[in-house]
Amino acid sequence: MRQPGRQTRRPERRTPQTAAELAKVHERALAEAAARAATRDTPDDDPSLFQPRPEIGDSWERLRRLGLDPDAGAAAVHLGPAEIEHRRRSSGLDPLLPVLRGTLLEQSGQPPLILAIADADGHILWQEGERGLRRSADRIGFLTGARWVEESVGTNGIAAALRAQRPMQVHSAEHYLRSHHSWTCVAAPVHDPGTGRLIGAINLSGPAHSVRPYLLQLTATAAKLAETELRARRLESLHHLRTLAAPMLARVNGPALVVDAAGWTAAAAGLPPPARLRLPAEGWSTTAVHWLPSLGECVIEPLADGWLVRPVPLRNTAPAPAGDLDGPDDPGGGAARDGLGGLGGLLAEQAEGARVRLDLRRPGSPALSVHGAAGSWSHALSPRHAELLLLLATERNGLSAAQLADALFGDPARTVTVRAELSRLRRHLGGLLAHRPYRFAESVLVGVAGPEDPYDLLPSSSGPAVRRIRAGLAGGTVRLPCPPPLPGRLPAPRTGRVALPPA
Repeated sequence: MRQPGRQTRRPERRTPQTAAELAKVHERALAEAAARAATRDTPDDDPSLFQPRPEIGDSWERLRRLGLDPDAGAAAVHLGPAEIEHRRRSSGLDPLLPVLRGTLLEQSGQPPLILAIADADGHILWQEGERGLRRSADRIGFLTGARWVEESVGTNGIAAALRAQRPMQVHSAEHYLRSHHSWTCVAAPVHDPGTGRLIGAINLSGPAHSVRPYLLQLTATAAKLAETELRARRLESLHHLRTLAAPMLARVNGPALVVDAAGWTAAAAGLPPPARLRLPAEGWSTTAVHWLPSLGECVIEPLADGWLVRPVPLRNTAPAPAGDLDGPDDPGGGAARDGLGGLGGLLAEQAEGARVRLDLRRPGSPALSVHGAAGSWSHALSPRHAELLLLLATERNGLSAAQLADALFGDPARTVTVRAELSRLRRHLGGLLAHRPYRFAESVLVGVAGPEDPYDLLPSSSGPAVRRIRAGLAGGTVRLPCPPPLPGRLPAPRTGRVALPPA
């Protein structure tokens, strides 16, 4: 329990900064960056002046390193009409426009705003709003077909929400480009409920002096509404697949599952139906037999908009229950139900000499791959789980719950949250993780594959320890542990063990 009166260091609890204060912070940050580049000295922080929020400060530092001119930006990237139409159809967001328009624009008494919907790459696919305001937006390149990413237009709401994968506001001089300081943008990401994949962002923009504080919550609610509509469409598609699969399963000898492209079960025969089957993160290869953590070896056959999955019978082994479920429909987790032949037992065997690779190369798509005696498998990670595994990979001696809470939240009292997340992780990883303190098992070889740009390392994280790792990688004082060689590949060059910078 948090102690009464305890002060937190979370930046969002500060008094919001005014536009004038933000302008001072912006100019001071750019001046200090120029001074560091010229003299390699770091000016002492002036506690009498505000500091930018961690997400904004990280963005400014990244753009400064890229050499983006705060007065000119970079060459604009615009899609042609055919490409815009193609991306609109493939995004899955097109049918949601009437709902979003009615929720966000057609409200009486609301200040003039621009509604923009972007895909996961930051391309603006739709833009609507008051005509005069849209003309002003056109002058800064905020129009349909433009790619609104940091590398081109600096810190902005769409790019911040896509990188952080949570609702974000960029107010006035928090924008890196000075030409955007008269604007405020609020944006929220939209995820595919079936896969968890980021598919786009909903953005509201308007004059900085007239944007209301409630707009961030309104935009976040609209994104949740969009995801609810997408979930309803997925359930309808799953029902259609179930209708097609029922006659086929009646003719199949032995246990079998029919799942959709995201692994959600449409029908099952001969075994308890899991809510969702964890599919390989890299997709199916050309071979017909694949190893799945929950079922062992399975024969995979394409079927309509999904897959027919038939477990291969095991010899001299008790049948494994269908564990390793994923998502909110499986609150108990697979490991809690595992028997001798289940996922927990397999992972306990894999802990001996297993090779674990934490793949953080693609911002927003962290994944974990495991190669061991019991088989090979991949697991897509949530941002929070990726943060925890990064910290455990860089500190092989282990960390207590209080140390992890301090590293993630700047508050060692938040141990309940840390323990709950680690409990969920251990349902998937089983014997690969040890506790007291929390750590990878001693026999496990662990490596981290990081992105080329250090500031793309878990960009959604504002945890103090993760930010120190980013800064250390950028400054050359930190190196990530080298990923272990995979089966059939040459050993990767050694880079040494990581050394975390001091807090």
